[in-house]
Amino acid sequence: MPRMETLVFGPVPSRRLGRSLGINNIPAKNCSYSCVYCQVGKTTNMTCERRIFHKPEKIVTEVKKKIQRASLRNESIDYLTFAPDGEPTLDINLGSEISLLKQIGIRVAVLTNASLVWRRDVREDLGKADMMSLKVDAVSDRIWRRVNRPSKDLRLGLVMEGMATFAKEYKGTIISETMLVESVDYGNEFQKIADFLESLERLNRAYIAVPTRPPTENWVRTPKEEAVNRAFQVFSEKLGVDRVEYLIGYEGDAFAFTGKVEEDLLSITTVHPMRKEAVEKFLKKANTDWQIMHKLLQEGKLLELEYEGNTYYMRKTTSRMKADGEGR
Repeated sequence: MPRMETLVFGPVPSRRLGRSLGINNIPAKNCSYSCVYCQVGKTTNMTCERRIFHKPEKIVTEVKKKIQRASLRNESIDYLTFAPDGEPTLDINLGSEISLLKQIGIRVAVLTNASLVWRRDVREDLGKADMMSLKVDAVSDRIWRRVNRPSKDLRLGLVMEGMATFAKEYKGTIISETMLVESVDYGNEFQKIADFLESLERLNRAYIAVPTRPPTENWVRTPKEEAVNRAFQVFSEKLGVDRVEYLIGYEGDAFAFTGKVEEDLLSITTVHPMRKEAVEKFLKKANTDWQIMHKLLQEGKLLELEYEGNTYYMRKTTSRMKADGEGR
């Protein structure tokens, strides 16, 4: 059975953005990184080349449909968020899409690994958004390659220079996200990251995150509390405690039902694994039962995954199958 294309998903609960309508402008799994903790799975097409993936008008049409359906059910939306299966800036039409979506009247955010912000055209495209989340997991080459596993065409120094230039030019809100992983020897890396973040102009908030959903690599685990607290203390000393926040809790079960149970479940779990409790609450909201989950699992459309004592459901994709050792 051909895989249903999912361009828009949600609204989903976001610990950074409130109620976020996700935009999946990159097919799985085109990315410039292959992060060990990625919830979507291993990168199957490692690339730094920007190209056309979808017509901007098609994305805007799908977004408007979702907004209308969400509105009919009184589902609120705080942000239209580019949070795709891969790196959003690989989309050469990103700037046009942001401009068209801004006309709707809802704020637009982009979650990027920041690997391509050294390019002027990427900075110009991102400059049209209201909020930008930049990934800063490391500023040392050894840890960057260990955790983010970047394309061989990338150089960390250039990526960092790009972020600094972007921060000077950008007029919107910038947040950063630093994902911490157990079994990584950080040494004095937290201090180095904090120093770099302090140098970024207009940085509104720095988030310290831990893996909360099933990761690509089985060895990835949540770091010990002492390590997370140490990072928070170092960041707070450099940036101020009011600009540093944990991103370590469960985002909640408030996933929106927009009228089509199977379509909603598959579109959300393509990009955002759902915990069992969230699925149960979603099905109750949709006035249906667990039978539809049995059907989707039996048909091979969903995977059931265990992580840190919780059960998650994820859309079966090529990248996730490879991450779980299937189809090898």
